[in-house]
Amino acid sequence: MALKKAENKYDYAVAVIGGGPAGIMAAIQASSPEHGQGACPERSRRVVLLEKNSSPAKKLLLTGGGRCNLANAEYNLRELVKNYNNGEFLFHAFSVFGPKETINFFEELGVKIKTENPSTGSGQANRVFPASNDAKEVLEALKKYLEKNKVTVLFNSEVVDVKKVGKKISKLILANPSTGSGRASEIIARKYILCAGGKSHPVTGSDGFGYKFAEKLGHTIIKPMPALSPILVKEAWARNLQGISLEDVKINVLQNNKKIISEEGEFLFTHVGISGPVILNISATVGELLEKGAVKISFDLFPLLNHEQLLKGFEYVLKQHNNKTAKNILTSFVPERLAEVLLDISGLDKNSIANNLSKINREKLIKILKNFEVTAEEVLGFNTAMTTRGGISLKEINHKTMRSKIIDNLFFAGEIIDVDGKSGGFNLQMCWTTGRLAGGSCK
Repeated sequence: MALKKAENKYDYAVAVIGGGPAGIMAAIQASSPEHGQGACPERSRRVVLLEKNSSPAKKLLLTGGGRCNLANAEYNLRELVKNYNNGEFLFHAFSVFGPKETINFFEELGVKIKTENPSTGSGQANRVFPASNDAKEVLEALKKYLEKNKVTVLFNSEVVDVKKVGKKISKLILANPSTGSGRASEIIARKYILCAGGKSHPVTGSDGFGYKFAEKLGHTIIKPMPALSPILVKEAWARNLQGISLEDVKINVLQNNKKIISEEGEFLFTHVGISGPVILNISATVGELLEKGAVKISFDLFPLLNHEQLLKGFEYVLKQHNNKTAKNILTSFVPERLAEVLLDISGLDKNSIANNLSKINREKLIKILKNFEVTAEEVLGFNTAMTTRGGISLKEINHKTMRSKIIDNLFFAGEIIDVDGKSGGFNLQMCWTTGRLAGGSCK
C-alpha cells in the first residue's frame, strides 16, 4: 500500500473518504483496470483513500469477535434483503455483487473461507468467516490489493470541510493531512465517494462527520440511532440472571398491547438487561418505539410447542417426579435462577410440592413459559452499538450506482446510508456491496 507524501495540491480521478470496509472496497474497484458492469474503463486510475486514523478498518478488526464475520451466505436475494431495514434498496446492488461474488472475491485474494451453521434456518445461519478466524488476515489481503492497484492511502488525513461549485464538489479541506515535504490542505478529484461510516463505536473513528458533510451538500439525514445494541430493562430481577443464555427463543416487541415485530434466536441476560443476537436485531426498532412510548418485550421460551403440548410435557415430568418441588420441576425446562424468577412472577412458592399444584397454577407456569415480559427502558448507545440505523436518505441516492441525486460527482457506500442489517454478517456484506458498486460507478 502506497503511503505518499502530501503535496500542496492533489489531482485524482477518485477520492474515497473513509478507510473502512466500504471505503477500501470502493477504492479497490475505482482503481480496477477491468472492464464490464461496475468496472472503471481507464487503465490508469489515480485513486486516493483518505483515512483520519493512523491505520485502516479498525471496526473490521472487531467484527465477529475479531474473527471477521465478513458475509452471510444467503444466496436467495429476496430472502437476503429481508435481513435489512430498507433492504429493498439493495436488491439491484446484491444482484451485481452479492454473497457469492463476495466469497469469490476473498478466495481470489487467497483468504480461505468457511460457512458456519449452513441452512439451519436460525438467525445465525450461514455466517461466513475466514477459515483462520482472524480478521487481520482479511485486512492484510485488502491492503495488498490496494497496493497492487497503486491506490494512494493517506493516513491521519481528516476531512473537515467540503467545497462545491454548482452541483459538483470542487475540493476537500483536510485538518491533519499526512506529513511530507509539504502539508496539503486540500484534495481535488473528479469524483468523490463518501464512506465515513455512521456513529457506532466512535472509538474507531465513526463520529458522524459524514452526516455533516452530506448535509452541507444538501442531503437529508434520517436521524441516526444505535442498532445492534443491548437493551436496558426496568425489572431489577433481570440483573440477577446475568450470564444465562437461551437458544431458539421467540421475541415479540409490543407497544400499546400491539405486536410490532417478532424475532427468533438466542438471547442473553446481562448485568444491565438483555443482549444476544435476537435482542441486537430488535434493538433499533425498540429505540424508535421508545421515542413514542412504553415498550414491552415478551419471550416465548418454547416457540416450537403450543400451550397444550408444553402442558402435556410438564405433566409428564410431574408424574415422573411427583414428590419434587415446583422449582425442581421447572428447572427441567429452564435454568435454575430463571426458574426461581418465573415462580416468583407467577406468585407461586418455589418449595411447594409440584404434584400438589392446582390446574390453575399449572396453567400459570405454562403461560409464563410461553409469555413472560420485560419493560424496555433504554437501548444502550453508540459506544456499544455495532452499527447505525438512519443516515443519508435513500430517496437521494441512485440505487443502481450509489450516486447522489443532488451532487453530480458524489457517491456513497457503507454504514453512512440509511440501511442497517441484522447480526450475522449482513452489515459487512452491505459495505462490500455498496463499496463495489460506488467504486465501479465512478466512470
